[in-house]
Amino acid sequence: MTDRYAVFGHPIAHSKSPLIHAAFAHQTGQDMTYEAILAPLDGFADSVAAFVAAGGRGANVTVPFKEAAFKMAQRLSPRAERAGAVNTLSFAADGIFGDNTDGAGLVADLTRNLKRTLAGQRILLLGAGGAARGVIEPLLEQQPATLVIANRTLSRAEELATLFGHGIRAATFEATDRPFDVVINATAASLAGELPPLSPRIFGADTLAYDMMYGHTPFLDFARVHGAATADGLGMLVEQAAEAFYLWRGVRPDTAPVIASLRA
Repeated sequence: MTDRYAVFGHPIAHSKSPLIHAAFAHQTGQDMTYEAILAPLDGFADSVAAFVAAGGRGANVTVPFKEAAFKMAQRLSPRAERAGAVNTLSFAADGIFGDNTDGAGLVADLTRNLKRTLAGQRILLLGAGGAARGVIEPLLEQQPATLVIANRTLSRAEELATLFGHGIRAATFEATDRPFDVVINATAASLAGELPPLSPRIFGADTLAYDMMYGHTPFLDFARVHGAATADGLGMLVEQAAEAFYLWRGVRPDTAPVIASLRA
């Protein structure tokens, strides 16, 4: 019997996850299907329960349900527990297991695909919401020289700096005006086609500006104009999907050809 998987979100029609997991399944010879499911804003838990009752084995979770998925899981991976959000669910006889593969996906894209060493680097993380929280610990594991969290509201950035420790500094967007080696946009501004109030001085000649959203964004345009190298989050999307696929199937797919086909 073919195993069923899905991604839940609202909206969800734009999701590339079904394409990505279909490519992984074909590449690795896995007998599975993967679909996109639009869950009502007030009906996420019911939608997941119906999917499990119909034989669902696992699911990805995207905006705006990652915190609801965190609360739904009966067991959590350490990285999901620290992130306070879940993007991958696995359904078994002993209950629902929740994981967060976003940070692993980001680090894999930066270090493996983009060949960027993060050890000893000065990293600026823009935003203090769930997207930022999910990637802080994997970034810290790379042992950067500096990690600064900048946010519109300073108190939100300070909360994360206190929670994760390791000498993280908190700042407002406006107060951040020196160059960094890597600048990662984890704000929701790109979703709305907007740009956080950033100083161009955060970009130096060797800066990599990375947007966790994929596609054309105002942040990447701004960074490019001010001399930074740029990358969008398509590689991160594929890499976090590969991490989820490995959790479900025990097989690690080759991400490079999938990223290349999506780019094409």
